Amino acid sequence: MAKDPIALNANPRSRDQILAPEAIREHVSDQEWAVRQDLAAAYRLVAHYGWDDMVFTHLSARVPGPDDHFLLNPFGYQFSEVTASSLVKVDLDGEIVLDNGFEVNAAGFTIHSAVHMARPDAHAVMHLHTDHGVAVASMQEGLLPLTQHALFVYHDIAYHDWEGVALDLEERERVVADLGNRHLMILRNHGTMALGDSVASAFLRLYFLERACKIQVGALQGTPNAPKQQAIDMMQSTFNNTDSWDRVSSTAWPSMRRLADRLDPGYRL
Repeated sequence: MAKDPIALNANPRSRDQILAPEAIREHVSDQEWAVRQDLAAAYRLVAHYGWDDMVFTHLSARVPGPDDHFLLNPFGYQFSEVTASSLVKVDLDGEIVLDNGFEVNAAGFTIHSAVHMARPDAHAVMHLHTDHGVAVASMQEGLLPLTQHALFVYHDIAYHDWEGVALDLEERERVVADLGNRHLMILRNHGTMALGDSVASAFLRLYFLERACKIQVGALQGTPNAPKQQAIDMMQSTFNNTDSWDRVSSTAWPSMRRLADRLDPGYRL
């Protein structure tokens, strides 16, 4: 695949091949539209929490159905501008399969396609570059088991060494090998990532990881008090499983969608 160093499919297309945004809904299933709305809401919520990085970083979701297609944000747009119809549907080769006139970021494709290819349970993948997430990713010890927030996710974190901006498709194999069967990753010197079997569960994992990183950076200004091992073990046995995250996310996500609606219901379009 010929690859632009910034955006995939950056070549001009014929206008008769491009669907107007308002026409996208007519060309997708009800199941896909529901995922598009969840993912667009997640973009707006990331912006609301101040976790976005201008037009960079990415959230993706697998399109329901037999094809290996997934949705990414339109490159060059703020997270606060993403809508259900502006999300770009691509295949695992980076080809746009439903052309709405937008492009996708090449580095985002590399990381997200790696996880979607290797993990059938990765229905959503979310990657951020927050100040606190990058700070913890740059600490030799990574995330520490200091707080309740950290211990929701601590036992499910993998690490991947930074290789520069992720433009080399060969890096996908190394990302997958380092991730293994875990649902969160700290990309050293780079940022954070979470995956889940729904947009909701990926977002909730990311929420706890980001909160844990922020709290850790603050706690290290003093002398942290380490929890007792009994408490650490309790958190691992109780929350280090997909059933717990499905229950937590099914409880919390409807309230997050209501928040997204209050912020700007236009994400649904």
